[in-house]
Amino acid sequence: MNFCYTNAKVLSKFALLTNLITILLCRPAENYKLEVEYGKTYLLRIINAALDNQFFYKVAGHTFTVVGVDATYTKPYKTDVIVIAPGQTVDAIMVADSTPARYYMAASPYATEDPQPPYLENTTTRGILQYKSASLSSSPVMPSLPSLHHTPTAHRFYTSLTSLLLPGQPTVPLHVDERMFITIGVGTLCKGGEEWCELIADRLVVSSMNNVSFRLPKKVSMQEAHFESIEGVFTTDFPNKPPLFFDFTNASLHNGTIEESLEPTAIGTKAKKLKYNATVEIVLQSTAIVATQSHPMHIHGFNFFVVAQGFGNYNEQKVRSSYNLVDPQVRNTIAVPTGVWLMHCHMDLHLPVGLATAFVVENGPTPDSTLPPPPADFPRCSSLDVARSESIWNQDE
Repeated sequence: MNFCYTNAKVLSKFALLTNLITILLCRPAENYKLEVEYGKTYLLRIINAALDNQFFYKVAGHTFTVVGVDATYTKPYKTDVIVIAPGQTVDAIMVADSTPARYYMAASPYATEDPQPPYLENTTTRGILQYKSASLSSSPVMPSLPSLHHTPTAHRFYTSLTSLLLPGQPTVPLHVDERMFITIGVGTLCKGGEEWCELIADRLVVSSMNNVSFRLPKKVSMQEAHFESIEGVFTTDFPNKPPLFFDFTNASLHNGTIEESLEPTAIGTKAKKLKYNATVEIVLQSTAIVATQSHPMHIHGFNFFVVAQGFGNYNEQKVRSSYNLVDPQVRNTIAVPTGVWLMHCHMDLHLPVGLATAFVVENGPTPDSTLPPPPADFPRCSSLDVARSESIWNQDE
């Protein structure tokens, strides 16, 4: 459920779930328990279904071997902690080889926000892993979790994953047809529609990509407009680069006159048109305007190779030589990539306030690479959906 759609207030504390068992704030419930047998091997499929938080995940007294992320195989990676962002999945093998007892499996938030959101607290959710032969009266052992802002642990996990090279699987293309440099972050809009508003009370905080805050279509879906060649629903002029290059990650920009000049953002339903089977290189650059955050970006309809990750401002001359073009990790698997595909942040609040764009992929040369018509009973956009998308932009407070 999105707070923007319900006008709900964000609680100063929040509930965390382990397999749908709430252990904080909500009605007390018995902890989730996973019973294991000594010596057996277990495959854990871990999904971050949270609205806005990345998590550290550990099981006391045990280690993992990561074998897959986002439905793609990885080379085995041994670790005692898993880091997972909203919308991501991790497949990990765990051997029940510790002294038969009871152990907590625990998850705690990982935050990069500066300043830290008032609703985010360093809270831990726990389930129990218990051996069949263990005494049920014994107290579970608690793992030592990283601190709330422990970026080295998160970066080490995210950058250590590599793909498992299998016969017949796609390899990294070395010829690039399109290059895009996309800044992602937060900006402001004037509530009255003016280009500039001096008072903070007159500004609406939004998210954007390349300084364009994405606005959902009002009556017709982008896919329908693309298939039926309906004009006026969206444009295909999403920019390949931001309108201005500056010191993107300079935290000293917060609340200064320079930041105020960088905050104004445009609204648009802008997409990027691509030819079928084109190879696109995308650099995603986070910014420190208004707030610094880590954005879990998701592209519908595609796998993509993560060839490099880093801190600070992207420097092509320094970074390109470190690209992993041999076995980079692969993320986000869905098939049939013709048509209109959304690219957005998986933070629950960020998509409806504009941190998105779309790729319009043209038809290929064969029937299998051509977008088919929608079925006759395919549902249309409802008036409720329209009202929801409009409510984000018509806030008075």
